[in-house]
Amino acid sequence: MPGQRWLLPAMLVGIILGAIGGWYFGPQMVSLAWLGQIFLDALKMLIVPLIITSMITGISQLGDIRKVGRTGGTVLIYYFATTGLAVLLGIILVNIIQPGHVGEWAGGEVPEAVRGKEGMGLVVILRSFISPNIVQSMVNMDILPLIIFSLFFGALLTTIEAQKRDTVISFFDGANQAIMKMVHLIMWLAPIGVFSLIGSRLGEAGGGSGFLTEFSRLGRYSLTVIVGLLIHGGIVLPLILYFFAKRNPFHYFIGMARALSTAFSTASSSATLPVTLDCTELNNRVSRRSSLFVLPIGATINMDGTALYESVAAIFIAQATGHHLGFGEQAIIFVTATLAAVGAAGIPQAGLVTMVIVLRAVGLPLEGIGMILAIDWFLDRCRTTVNVWGDAVGAAVVDHLEPTPLPEGSSPPQC
Repeated sequence: MPGQRWLLPAMLVGIILGAIGGWYFGPQMVSLAWLGQIFLDALKMLIVPLIITSMITGISQLGDIRKVGRTGGTVLIYYFATTGLAVLLGIILVNIIQPGHVGEWAGGEVPEAVRGKEGMGLVVILRSFISPNIVQSMVNMDILPLIIFSLFFGALLTTIEAQKRDTVISFFDGANQAIMKMVHLIMWLAPIGVFSLIGSRLGEAGGGSGFLTEFSRLGRYSLTVIVGLLIHGGIVLPLILYFFAKRNPFHYFIGMARALSTAFSTASSSATLPVTLDCTELNNRVSRRSSLFVLPIGATINMDGTALYESVAAIFIAQATGHHLGFGEQAIIFVTATLAAVGAAGIPQAGLVTMVIVLRAVGLPLEGIGMILAIDWFLDRCRTTVNVWGDAVGAAVVDHLEPTPLPEGSSPPQC
């Protein structure tokens, strides 16, 4: 949409000014946190209705329900393949750089978010896919059960009488388009929102000096995670985009820039989903059918950045605490980090809680999580950006492999 063209440069200005303000004014910027919270809450307000309407509309637009299996298989293969590659990359880098062998283990406390979850395992992850009370899942923002319900509802909707089916589909399609209009309005708050979110978080860290202290204390660990994210997001995913979707990675990245900057400022794939859908369809001309089906699932189960971070963090904690991990233990980390990342979004405090599964799988102390918390708020933003980028690339890959031709003489609108 032409009126949205100014948003990207304005958001980038907001990020830069927020970083400068948080760096130099530090704690004073914390008083502006409420501005960013309003923006974040406005986006989160749309998550539940957007996921339900987009999933039902997307799967119903696939037509024959048998095509859902083929398209769904393509989506799952892509997600598990890229997540596995991210975990493998993280394991390779942390073994080469060995950040945990620098300095001495300073100890740490078990974070409050993971206290009492020592017995948690992959069974809890699997059970989070189904909810006995779908309304309660909406209230608690448990996204996985909503996706499962919407998938079943939309798929079975295609099997009923045409007249009734079309009426219901038209309702959800209209609701979905109305929600996207709301996204366009909320994005007017984006420059102020990202300025506040970045500035206040830097202020909480103590300003520029506080951030540098945190970063230097865990410098090689942070470097390992960031290098891994840069390689995966800047080399692996663009190569997949080029070879499997036949897209120009640079142009596609520019088209997703507004969504990626939103992901960095909010540190939430789900909160970014409305903007991701908008940019993927309007800027990068991915068919609406593919984006509505792929992106809501990706925002929940495709966590390339999170998976890479968990593998690096687990082995870093092992190195720092003097635990030697052989090939077998690192293979267990590969499997558990991949599966835990898939189920992460269905659990409160997802990144921290799923780390419990990875650490427990190889007998590492949960106190190690406390050691990395100081810098985790910054790395969380970095890995969320890669998560969203991976979702967007997946939408293009599925759209190429399962194409939806545009009506003759038509073309998608541009932002």
